[in-house]
Amino acid sequence: MTLRELINSVDSEQYSDSMLYQKLRETKPEYGSNRHIQVKLVNGEVTVTNVHVGSLGDILTYQIDVAPDLQVTKMQLLAEILKEMASNTFNDEEQAEF
Repeated sequence: MTLRELINSVDSEQYSDSMLYQKLRETKPEYGSNRHIQVKLVNGEVTVTNVHVGSLGDILTYQIDVAPDLQVTKMQLLAEILKEMASNTFNDEEQAEF
């Protein structure tokens, strides 16, 4: 499943307050690449990688690889991905400019 497919498969009402989620819903997927978003458990914490490489349109096309030993719902998965995308990138003021 790609990030775009994940975004389209969850209840958007749950993310109505997330400017990043809204921006991703509005962004047109681009050509993408063969990159993958990696989601795994490291030292008891969910770790998400490869969400800071490429444009938002590219990232929407990345396949999501969830470690087989990690059991998460789609809502939890999207929450973790959005949290990682927002970390060290945009503050609230910058997100408001989307």
